[in-house]
Amino acid sequence: MKKWFISSFFIGFLILIGVSFYFELISFRGLLLFITGLFIVLLLYYSVLALAGLYYRAKRKGNMPSLEYYPSVDILIPAHNEGIVLEQTLEAMVRLRYPGRLTIYVLNDNSSDDTADIADEFEQTYQRVRHIRVPAGEPKGKSRVLNHGLEISDGTYFCVYDADNQPEPEALIKLVEMAESYPNAGGAVGHVRTMNEEKNLLTRMISIEFQVFQLLMQAGRWQLFKTGSLTGTNMLVKRSVIEDLGGYDPYAIAEDAELTLRITRQGMFLPIVPHSITWEQEPETMPVYIKQRTRWLLGNLYIVEKTLLEPGYFKGKLLVHSLHQLMVYVIFWIFLVISYIWFVLGVFGYFHVIITIPLMVIWYIAYVVYTIQLLSAQSAEKTFTPQNILVSFIMYFTYAQLFSYLFVKSTIMYMKAKREKRVIGWDKTTRFK
Repeated sequence: MKKWFISSFFIGFLILIGVSFYFELISFRGLLLFITGLFIVLLLYYSVLALAGLYYRAKRKGNMPSLEYYPSVDILIPAHNEGIVLEQTLEAMVRLRYPGRLTIYVLNDNSSDDTADIADEFEQTYQRVRHIRVPAGEPKGKSRVLNHGLEISDGTYFCVYDADNQPEPEALIKLVEMAESYPNAGGAVGHVRTMNEEKNLLTRMISIEFQVFQLLMQAGRWQLFKTGSLTGTNMLVKRSVIEDLGGYDPYAIAEDAELTLRITRQGMFLPIVPHSITWEQEPETMPVYIKQRTRWLLGNLYIVEKTLLEPGYFKGKLLVHSLHQLMVYVIFWIFLVISYIWFVLGVFGYFHVIITIPLMVIWYIAYVVYTIQLLSAQSAEKTFTPQNILVSFIMYFTYAQLFSYLFVKSTIMYMKAKREKRVIGWDKTTRFK
């Protein structure tokens, strides 16, 4: 990990020199006003999304009307060495209440632990459970395994759950009722909660992050623009839709985000269902967290490249998704770098003291807005506790700042893989007992 810190520092130092030289060539005050204006617009956008998400979250309290007919559903669970968590996951799956035909496929991707034994035991006990041994192949990863699951199943819908997930009994039926009731829906997207939130400070921060960015922002985009994003787990898709699209992209590490773009491009909707809840295990140590988030960032950098190089990604409703990718994975990091540059140059006396007042005001507003969003999400989810409130006040200075390191690390890895024409491999997230 040390070499990545050195690389990050070196790149930051080069950027600092370049920006310092650039300041000698242009009006600093004009640049400052332009950047500040963009920052305020971005801040307002996410604030509006949070408010819209709170509104939609409150509005969707009731259940959807029951259907006259419930179509068949296949649950696909990719599993590679998931023996630590698979038994609890399958116990939750067999408790799902669904009146239609439901088949649960454990897609065993060449596991070397006791994953196969656990899957066999449930297959022998429950008629709904099937253990599928996925043949070895390339490229390795979740997308290839899901494509195999689609080949051997035949349900009208398929629903993906990660191998560490424990959905609530009504989670699936709520997804299907929404997908069947909303015109031109290609599926539906539920909510992900953290089962090990109280394990340590890191898991508590991840849980709070999910409540904001995986629920409020998702619900806000749906309320304002009628665009939803697949989350990789607790997500329902029509089989006919993905068959028309040719299946999952086997080279996409962020397979959920990539499939979202293609479904939206077809003019179909992915409604958000906040009360369809699954509980999943989150990383409990920093190395596992960094490994997971690096994979996520590599996958999203692949999507950013795709949206910029291929035509048609900045039209209609797809514009919201494409801009979101750019804002989260490019523009946000640029603002972080600029804020670091302001701070460093200010420490060394490059800025006159008068300049620091508006900069501090903007920084203060950003901190307040970020913290209010965290607290608002906890209010909606009824997760207010003294510990969560305290953590919310420090997350901006700690957890949020990790993004810069992860972005630099992931960008270097992505560019190196592109230069070497090498396929980026899938890194499985380590589970905990």
